[in-house]
Amino acid sequence: MALIKSVRGFTPKMGENCFLAENATVVGDVIMGDGCSVWFNAVLRGDVNSIRIGNNVNIQDGSVLHTLYQKSTVEIGDYVSIGHNVTVHGAKINNYALIGMGATLLDYSEVGEGAIVAAGSLVLSNTKIEPYTLWAGVPAKFVKNVEPEQTNEMNKKIAHNYAMYAGWFMEGGGKINTVK
Repeated sequence: MALIKSVRGFTPKMGENCFLAENATVVGDVIMGDGCSVWFNAVLRGDVNSIRIGNNVNIQDGSVLHTLYQKSTVEIGDYVSIGHNVTVHGAKINNYALIGMGATLLDYSEVGEGAIVAAGSLVLSNTKIEPYTLWAGVPAKFVKNVEPEQTNEMNKKIAHNYAMYAGWFMEGGGKINTVK
């Protein structure tokens, strides 16, 4: 079972039908919506400030979410996909955004709705990524606008696929972790 730990008087809260892998860690001031999945070796550290996650979000293997003490927070909208080994530190990610594998988002950055951050990108502090755009590089820069229909279809497919994958683990004896 995942490590779910209270700290500083805060206990993580998960919505209905969430999947947490056995070695995922969720600590402190974390509130997660319904239908989310937190995959192997992912760490959500709400020890120094809050982490708020919408519905149907997948946080893939090895990702880390953290904040600055009493300053930045993590806010993630609905149907967001956080790729493998992503670091989100005090950033905001809006609905249907896709964060590619190995990307890093630093404090006070914001990813717009339906935007894509390419794998391996570094989004510097205070960067504002417009909705329906693709950003890539170190540091991440604007690459191009993306068609809302195209990005919505791709991002929704990934988010829905991860809900299906989580179902495989839950059906196979995995545990739906719900803490209210």
